[in-house]
Amino acid sequence: MIVKINNKKGGIAVQIQNIFRSSYAVEAKLLNAVDFPPLKRTLSQFLNSDTVFYAYYINKNIVGVVEVENNKDLTHIQSLVVCPKYFRRGVGRKLVLFVLRSYSTKSFTVETGLGNFPAIKLYVGLGFEKQDQWNTDHGVIKARFKKVV
Repeated sequence: MIVKINNKKGGIAVQIQNIFRSSYAVEAKLLNAVDFPPLKRTLSQFLNSDTVFYAYYINKNIVGVVEVENNKDLTHIQSLVVCPKYFRRGVGRKLVLFVLRSYSTKSFTVETGLGNFPAIKLYVGLGFEKQDQWNTDHGVIKARFKKVV
């Protein structure tokens, strides 16, 4: 079940942060990143974020989260994280499909590390196309993907 969650509530923000940390720790290893900004995101940053968060629940536990920024022309998937215990079980795919079906913009974008092959496979498999890539100041090559509907 996927539902919108209130990141302004302390208990929810802690759960979001915990899933981000466990998921992004795996991505940092995939990318050989020593300094990985997503792992430095503070509880305060989750509590004060104006983005929208949706959670994928299994047995009353949050096992995946998608963070979305939206305006009338573009929906950007800011973050997509899945608890490592639930990797490759379709959770990420269901969250991305939920976003694609829930927002009526013509364009959707998402970014990931160029070495994050599972994420790239997911996005390309859902019709996203690589638009750009660049070096970050923390040593990770990132890529932006876009889907036009």
